[in-house]
Amino acid sequence: MQKAKSSGKYLRISSQKARRVLEQIKGKKYQEAILILKFMPYRACKTIIKILESAANNLVSQYDTTINKNELIIINAFANNGPKLKRFQPRAQGRAFPIHKPTCHITIELKNK
Repeated sequence: MQKAKSSGKYLRISSQKARRVLEQIKGKKYQEAILILKFMPYRACKTIIKILESAANNLVSQYDTTINKNELIIINAFANNGPKLKRFQPRAQGRAFPIHKPTCHITIELKNK
């Protein structure tokens, strides 16, 4: 059994919103997951497609064989919290209102049947 994984770090997406998409593709075949992601209306989908394609290419380059992408299965897909970008919004009477812009780390793991 051949495995490969790929990850995207410090992505400007909330980990909660990324997990919502990743739950839909976990356990699916590679081609089916790409199709699902292309027609989902979420912003995280574009980034997840790139990471998924990277994982498939890692599998091909690691084992140096011609791998049929129809046989690849997503065994693990998760999003962890990254550091928050801290910004301030000016408010009335000279106050400052904190804004926390979240980042996340997405990891996808594939295996060959």
